[in-house]
Amino acid sequence: QVQLVESGGGLVQAGASLRLSCAASGRTFSNVVMGWFRQAPGKERELVVAIGWSGGCTPYTDSVAGRFTCSRDNAKNTVYLQMNSLKPEDTAVYYCAAFYDRGNYYGDPRAYTYWGQGTQVTVSS
Repeated sequence: QVQLVESGGGLVQAGASLRLSCAASGRTFSNVVMGWFRQAPGKERELVVAIGWSGGCTPYTDSVAGRFTCSRDNAKNTVYLQMNSLKPEDTAVYYCAAFYDRGNYYGDPRAYTYWGQGTQVTVSS
């Protein structure tokens, strides 16, 4: 089992930045793929970015490319989502999720088996 706890959400104005954190505990963090998802009211949950053990961050939502990036500190069992130039349409509950890398496609939401409780991000115009 892997337990995930997100933090860092809040209310900001358009154009601001926020950094979300996701702390993992439980089983080893080695070979764990981490993803950040978001779900806006009335919309389906979508994968925003994913990051593998080596630290390469891949965006999966076109609207965040160039504005959002992710990183991980394996020594701290923590991943981060740096969100810059925030827009009102980024308003959502943000979740971190994880799975053990067995060659799955990082962009497949069905691969993610562990989930955090979510943190609210609200961007005002």
